[in-house]
Amino acid sequence: MGFNIFTWWTGSTFGTWLKTVRHGTEVGRDADGNIYYEGQGRRWVIYGQENEASRVPPEWHLWLHQTRADAPTHVPLPVKTWEKPWRPNPTGSAGAELPPGSLSASGRRAASAADYRAWTPGQ
Repeated sequence: MGFNIFTWWTGSTFGTWLKTVRHGTEVGRDADGNIYYEGQGRRWVIYGQENEASRVPPEWHLWLHQTRADAPTHVPLPVKTWEKPWRPNPTGSAGAELPPGSLSASGRRAASAADYRAWTPGQ
């Protein structure tokens, strides 16, 4: 595990690195390369890639926010049949979802009954 002195957006800062070395106990890792730690009553993550909170899977999010006592490596969450696989938030990337009518898709939306119709005298 390395650290960055002047940047925080591409890894842990010196303070986070020092806290992790002195007080952190590794609890687990996820498929994205994130490493999860616990120590002194706190829980934190060192991101495997860029520092982006949406890269934390739901089961680890629950653990980080102390909604679950057990880490997913010890007691995995049951997977429901209707659940889709987790993926990071694609907003602002090439994988972003573009609904019909959005400016980035086609810029034209389908007509709606609630559309504005200008009033003209004599109607």
